Amino acid sequence: GEPEKSSFEFTQLVTSAGLNIAATVTGKREKPHPRHFVGVGKLDEIYQLVLDMCADVVLFDHALTPGQERHLRDKLKVPVLDRSGLILDIFSQRARSFEGRLQVELAQLKHLSVRLIRGWTHLERQKGGIGLRGPGETQLETDRRLIAQRIKQIRHKLDRVRSQREQG
Repeated sequence: GEPEKSSFEFTQLVTSAGLNIAATVTGKREKPHPRHFVGVGKLDEIYQLVLDMCADVVLFDHALTPGQERHLRDKLKVPVLDRSGLILDIFSQRARSFEGRLQVELAQLKHLSVRLIRGWTHLERQKGGIGLRGPGETQLETDRRLIAQRIKQIRHKLDRVRSQREQG
């Protein structure tokens, strides 16, 4: 059926990313937990597996909200990727051409920009450094600004690559 097909596809994605599956956890829930996607009991089970298997990353075969991803990472103490994050990781490993690498970086930055949170509260509202950030700009605002600048640079480079290709 459909769940088996999805599970097989996800296993293929994990293998394509060069990862080994240490354990698989499945569950049935009426609706996702708003904070962790999984329930508290399932979260404890996953955390124990992370410890027992010395897992480097936890993958979810579902879309996670930026908040769920952050809360899971905080609880599990390892990086957490959803299906989209895993696919972006595979693309970044495989991108060979200059244009391909730029397109992947652009997609990753867009994915990251919605996941930036106030993880830097100890740096909030510091005075501006030497040309780094204005007075009272938070680290979060700085990170968002730097990502936006990088996205703009990449788009400019992609435009140049495309116009050169059309001329050549």
